[in-house]
Amino acid sequence: MSRAVVDLPKAHLHLHFTGSMRVTTVHELAARHGIRLPDALTSDYPPRLSARDERGWFRFQRLYDAARACVRDESDLRRIVREAAEDDAAEGSRWLEIQVDPTSYAPFVGGITPALEIVLDEARSASAAGPTGVAVVVAASRIRHPLDARTLARLAARYAGEGPGEVVGFGLSNDERRGVTEEFAPAFEIARRAGLALVPHSGELLGPTAVETTLESIRPDRIGHGVRAVEDPRVLELVAESGVALEVCPHSNVALGVYGSAQDVPLRTIVEHGIPVALGADDPLLFGSRLAPQYESARADLGFSDEELAALARGSWRASRAPEDVRKQALEGIESWLAG
Repeated sequence: MSRAVVDLPKAHLHLHFTGSMRVTTVHELAARHGIRLPDALTSDYPPRLSARDERGWFRFQRLYDAARACVRDESDLRRIVREAAEDDAAEGSRWLEIQVDPTSYAPFVGGITPALEIVLDEARSASAAGPTGVAVVVAASRIRHPLDARTLARLAARYAGEGPGEVVGFGLSNDERRGVTEEFAPAFEIARRAGLALVPHSGELLGPTAVETTLESIRPDRIGHGVRAVEDPRVLELVAESGVALEVCPHSNVALGVYGSAQDVPLRTIVEHGIPVALGADDPLLFGSRLAPQYESARADLGFSDEELAALARGSWRASRAPEDVRKQALEGIESWLAG
């Protein structure tokens, strides 16, 4: 009998702030602030998405922006952090590195610094109240100027730390077909000097060349997605040799049309090349599934055994910035899970 994946101690390293919201929370916030939501977030939920072309990405971004527009004050920010921690805890995640761009919420709380401080403060509170430690990755956007990314990197560096309620990483998100990756390298150097994990997105909407460019120009610790490295054996070997972990989000890949089905996601190819993997949910609000279903998909759609699922969980912890005592306890919990 297969073991329950919700009982497997996991670290969750790829979850976006707005995208983590429960759809019921979006509805309640919209009602409270008098905002009309698109049908894809109400009567026609979950949305049918594809980002294989610019038009598809525009629709995805429009829905994301509609949800983000419902976040209007400090209590909203705190609620999102608290519920993300609760939802992760229910799925066996014992460490969450939630990714946030404070620029989006700055107008409502007095600036990017207060926005980040609110998120960090609630992350500390949520970590103290439940079994899941919550840390923060500050993420810049590819659709903004690289100088904005440097501003965010300096902010992230100011709050850098190693535990719950601290900034542990710096990322780069949004449509990877926009912006020039190399131009964001100075921002990542600021983050590197502060000891932060460097975790840019790459290799989901664009192919292996984008992954190679990211490896060369940013020298990341992890890459968000990176799955399309498999399209070029040379780049796949570069990833393997680098030791960089890939944050693979299977349901995101399928929902955005990168792969036609869960069986097509090249997770096994990546693992067989010795590349560390941390499964992530990306944007559950829009993709309709959280962390545990990513592990369930690996089992049901790709034939991963319980031993292989345990290896994926170990990889998530080793790629994380969780404190050593938390990591050690989780790795012991994985062995207990395997022991039945």
